[in-house]
Amino acid sequence: MTASPRHEAADTTTAVAAQTTTAVGAQTTAAPVGAQATAAARHRAARLEALLGDPQDPANPHGIAALCAADARGEPPEPTEALLTEAGLAAEFVPARSGGLLTRADLLVTALRPLFRRDLALGLGFGITSLSATAPVWAAGSTRQRAATADLLLRGGRAAAVPHEPAHANALARGELTAAPGRGGWILDGRKELVMNASRAGAWVACVRTTPERGPHSHSVLLLDPGELPSARVRRLPRVPTPGMRGTLFSGLAFTHCPIPAHALVGRPGEGTALTLRTLQIDHCLIPAMAVAAAETVLRSAVRAATGRGQPVARRWHKPLAGVFADLLTCDSMATVALRALSLLPDRTHLLAAAVKYVVPDLLRENLEELTTVLGLPGHEHGSGHHGPLDKLTRDLPFASLGHTGTAACHAVLVPQLRPLAERSWFKAPEPPPELFRTGADLPALNHRLLGIAGGEDFLAASLIGSAARLAATAGTDGRIALLAGLAEAFTDELRTLRSRCAALPTTPGPAAVILSDRYALLQAAAAVLGIWEGQDGTDAFLAEPAWAVLALSRLARRLGLTTPGPPDECVAQVLDELVRRHRTGRSCDLDGSGPSH
Repeated sequence: MTASPRHEAADTTTAVAAQTTTAVGAQTTAAPVGAQATAAARHRAARLEALLGDPQDPANPHGIAALCAADARGEPPEPTEALLTEAGLAAEFVPARSGGLLTRADLLVTALRPLFRRDLALGLGFGITSLSATAPVWAAGSTRQRAATADLLLRGGRAAAVPHEPAHANALARGELTAAPGRGGWILDGRKELVMNASRAGAWVACVRTTPERGPHSHSVLLLDPGELPSARVRRLPRVPTPGMRGTLFSGLAFTHCPIPAHALVGRPGEGTALTLRTLQIDHCLIPAMAVAAAETVLRSAVRAATGRGQPVARRWHKPLAGVFADLLTCDSMATVALRALSLLPDRTHLLAAAVKYVVPDLLRENLEELTTVLGLPGHEHGSGHHGPLDKLTRDLPFASLGHTGTAACHAVLVPQLRPLAERSWFKAPEPPPELFRTGADLPALNHRLLGIAGGEDFLAASLIGSAARLAATAGTDGRIALLAGLAEAFTDELRTLRSRCAALPTTPGPAAVILSDRYALLQAAAAVLGIWEGQDGTDAFLAEPAWAVLALSRLARRLGLTTPGPPDECVAQVLDELVRRHRTGRSCDLDGSGPSH
């Protein structure tokens, strides 16, 4: 087993790490959440796995066949939704301080992976929608609002987000609500064409325009109780069929001179845009992490198709299967680091969150195309259990990530920051605390009120530079470490080039900056892989070895067009062997590597 340079140097860098923690993470003062909470999340995941039953059993009403059938009919999988409600799954979306189970975003993913392995759309529609909608309430709501929202969710109710209309809006985001001051509160007008779960929600959290002028203070957030509103002033629009997430209920809302009580205001007037941007980071990290779990099911289908009745994997499928597995670990590394950063570095995660939201769905789309070559084997037709998850995720993933609108939103966050990062952060900022990358490390609880969008330091770029330096110092001891060191050096050189190009950007960046932001986002992924690999303590022998990181980084380097050696055949073989081993032993294909996963 190979010890990572970061662990080898741990004893000699304690003082530096302490200074880094003080400098970078001093603002997080909440009590740490560590091993006990991690164990509890894994226990809840095992309980949920058992509750949902064997996903491959065609007779299981909560299995993949039943879920795909409901999707084909355009219906919610009502038996499974009822089961999840009865099991009290909604407690996962309520902060622990408000009576729920939510302590850290990464542990939420741990607890819910069994659900998302079966159906990304079900997981989003059943729970993540409520989590997203209520985030502004946890961040800025009054004691009364937080208590009422917690009570609604803990009783099995739902909340729906009614967002403002952003630039580049697609049909999902089109339309706007406006609120003018009225007697004892506000007067609400306008319509939104598509709101997830609008017809079933017991609360609508709406970001509405409260001033006609454009600017950062043009919108406010209102927490609306449908039961408090006059029925003659609110109209629920008909359900709209969608090409993806076909079983999820999308419909619209229309308000006509509707009186809204003053106590509906969340936070301060004019705070809506900032509040939305701050809390949207959670979505940007969570949804890609959940999509990785869904993609794992497709990868397992491909392994099952390639191995048949216990036969070895044909050589022509070695690179596709090992490569997709390595990409899933890249995606999981990036999402996991971002989710943990929400707790550890809540005021400076917004750039990483946008990069995750952009990179992970993009890589997963490529992976689905690559797996099609395996699942296209004779005898595996598109109606089969092999192809059902592939077909469904291919439809659902673009819709879940908002397609072009989601990409444009990520670029809108990243592009304006490229020049400031080049001038003030890259090759200057300190590394993040090592706990960011260490499985099982104590981290502060997620505190929505600490989430920020003003931090200018790029902690993952700093980590990339540090990883490259540590690997260069130990590269002579192991040929595989030398490969890893060479890849880390190539990514660091790319960051140096990016710094020069971004420093020369005009004040108002043009299309060229979008291309640079794409490259920057892939560098963030590379930094996450290196950080996760360095953070291994040897508990997982596979993750502690460099093979997976070499293959994952080689694929990122290829996407960037960097000149680096290809991964050795032994790395591909080692990653493939681990994939087949996990498939046969029921262990999951993510960083956690837990089981059972069917």
